[in-house]
Amino acid sequence: MNVPREVITDLQDRLKNTRWFDGIQGSGWEYGTDITYLRELCEYWASDFDWYAVQDRFNSFNQIVTTIDDQHVHAFHQRSPRPDATPLLLVHGWPGSVIEFIDVIGPLSDPDSHGAPGAPAFHVVCPSIPGYGFSGPTHARGWDVRRISGAMDVLMQRLGYPQYAGAGGDWGSNILTDLARSERAISLTALHLTMPTGLPPQPGEVEELNEFEQASLDHWDHAVATGRVNHVNTNTYRPHTMAVAVNDSPAGLLSWMVDMCRSFTVYEGDVETALTRDQLLANATIYWASGTISSAMRLYLEWAKQKASQPNPPFVTVPVSVSIFPNDIRRWPQSWAKRSLNSVDWEVLDAGGHFGSWEQPELFINSVRRSHLGAR
Repeated sequence: MNVPREVITDLQDRLKNTRWFDGIQGSGWEYGTDITYLRELCEYWASDFDWYAVQDRFNSFNQIVTTIDDQHVHAFHQRSPRPDATPLLLVHGWPGSVIEFIDVIGPLSDPDSHGAPGAPAFHVVCPSIPGYGFSGPTHARGWDVRRISGAMDVLMQRLGYPQYAGAGGDWGSNILTDLARSERAISLTALHLTMPTGLPPQPGEVEELNEFEQASLDHWDHAVATGRVNHVNTNTYRPHTMAVAVNDSPAGLLSWMVDMCRSFTVYEGDVETALTRDQLLANATIYWASGTISSAMRLYLEWAKQKASQPNPPFVTVPVSVSIFPNDIRRWPQSWAKRSLNSVDWEVLDAGGHFGSWEQPELFINSVRRSHLGAR
């Protein structure tokens, strides 16, 4: 992996030439992204952020580039030195990228060298979703969740893993769940999800929810009412309209992404208590350098078409372990999820939000190790 210097230089020049508007002094996040904070972040991005330190960390892992269904696909493929290791497909979500797993690939693949001798080990395959990051943009209609889940299975088969486990949240959860519902489900041994979905409640079920589950529903309702998840409508119905702006302006891209990252983690708090500025900027740089914000957004439209054509998806019979991060933007009640998933284990963790493996890598690693990801 190598982002050309001229791409980073162009990014820095664009940031320095951002055409800022006059905000309202002291308004903070009241009108959306805090412009004072964003300007400071952009100045840091243009002057002090070191993309190549991030790139060097990525390049410490083994990588593969292949073509699947006429689409460029990039993945990290870190085999474990342990002969008893389980193949594991890690799939990221939105508005993140493969960087969500940068701190967990090593410990999961080689626990003996990362302070956990004898812990479960995994052959880790960590792709960029087609249309995201290092897999580059998609260029054709129809790259929905089913097509992506099929491509992920082809990738694993090519790497020599006829059976494997899967783990992920957000799109990763949707893609892996879809794979478990497809004709390719025979490949899956088990799933670990941090953002499972479920079926709507039956009469009387809402009243039976525990305090955390009821608070989770209230949290989501408030997020919808206050526009914190407006990206769903934008991406589903008019992705290209917004994409022109955020593909052309790195400040615009960062404004949108940092607002979502804040809403999806600390909600109304200091985003840098969940993700450092270097983490935020590394993620934004991946989108910028790869030119994938438009195709990433389009996935929502394609997913909406797929759901409309498949209104009654089948029950997932693959064993599913669930770990809920308490500050995630959407947290389904266990009873709702169990009507659509073969949930064999369910836990609520102590900290973390939407990007659990990125925010709280140790918690994520331990939850994966505890989960039921052995061979079926």
